[in-house]
Amino acid sequence: MRRRILLLVAVVTTLVVLAFAIPVALLVRSAVVQRSERSIRDQAEAVSRFLGYGNHTSSAIISYLNSLPQNKNHSTSVQLPAGSVLGTDRSRDDGPPHSDDNEPPPGGGGGPGVEAQLHSVPGGEMAELTAHTADGNYLIRVFASNDALTEGVGRWYALLAGGSAALLLIGIIGGELVTRRIVRPLVRTAQTAQQLSKGDVDARAPTSGPREVAEVGSALNLLADRIDELIAEERETVADISHRMRTPLTALRLDAEGLRDPDEAERIGTHVTSLERTLTAVIRAARRPQREGRLPSADATAVVADRVAFWSALADDQERSRSISLPDSPLPVRASAEDLAVAVDALLENVIAHTPEGTAFAVSLSPGSDSASGPGPGSGGGATLVVTDDGPGLPDGAGVRGRSDRGSSGLGLDIARQCAEASGGSMRVGRSTSGGASVTLYLRAP
Repeated sequence: MRRRILLLVAVVTTLVVLAFAIPVALLVRSAVVQRSERSIRDQAEAVSRFLGYGNHTSSAIISYLNSLPQNKNHSTSVQLPAGSVLGTDRSRDDGPPHSDDNEPPPGGGGGPGVEAQLHSVPGGEMAELTAHTADGNYLIRVFASNDALTEGVGRWYALLAGGSAALLLIGIIGGELVTRRIVRPLVRTAQTAQQLSKGDVDARAPTSGPREVAEVGSALNLLADRIDELIAEERETVADISHRMRTPLTALRLDAEGLRDPDEAERIGTHVTSLERTLTAVIRAARRPQREGRLPSADATAVVADRVAFWSALADDQERSRSISLPDSPLPVRASAEDLAVAVDALLENVIAHTPEGTAFAVSLSPGSDSASGPGPGSGGGATLVVTDDGPGLPDGAGVRGRSDRGSSGLGLDIARQCAEASGGSMRVGRSTSGGASVTLYLRAP
């Protein structure tokens, strides 16, 4: 869009400059020619005045003519009353119509207020004037070639071209400034819309720039505010409904404790406790964005280190060797600490529960992420978590929710995948170098 606007400005400015420059160029050429014509007329009249004062010999006239420009582009001649010509007579060289020597010479009569007459001749123009003296009539001819008539036009054309180029440059610069003023707020508004689509409802569009663009930004901000309100209301509603279920749960627990069969009472009580924990998790999940912001974040280094330490005791009991590689600095990722901990637990639990005791495993956390919309491994931002083992490997279809052939619910890998995708990353399942399972989580930066 920006390029199209600049191209349009350049084309329009060029047309305007041409519409101005072409008439000015023609006017300049006409003015220069008129000035040159006025110059040869003045020169003819100056020779006429010279001849009008006193009696001049041929040598004096020749000396005077030699002081004037005499070349192929400019020459002056004087035809004596006897018919001979002094100086360079271009009329005889180029053959214009010429009167008989016995007839009165052509041209206006010399005298105050009388102008020389201009005639077009091959190659240029000639000014003719007849000077009436006591010795007779002298015919004065001053010739100027076409090049002499237009001398100086090139400089004017160069000045006009420079001015036109300056106007064109000023127009393009002005168009660039106006385009930036229009396009920049639109680009930022588009970026805000993309942020909103990724879940960042705190993003707001600029309300500066032209009135129409500012109105678009304001409307988008109102929409973002409304989305924020709806999400908050929905989460509070879910939390309230979940909290109301605690009362019937309490009654159900009391009923379970009143059962006569202790085993049955314990079994029902266990189920009630599990349901109560689930409700507590729902309430915490619904209200978590109020504590962590709309875009959650956590230090992946700290979370992974904590969960590895938690599972280390069980790994020691099963005599599992392990390799742990964690960075020394924090790695912020776009996931809550609780969700990331659940994902790490799911991956480590898969290793502990579905590989024989004594099977080694490795946990590696490194900077950089990889996803369809982000940079590759090792690039700035985000983190890459890799969990591998030396077991039999994952079956076909692993990672698909509800599918497993090893006695599990098939939800562990799906939980890890959801955590990665919620951060803007992805999960990749494969085989380790030893033939076991390899699960990689790519987590985006906040």
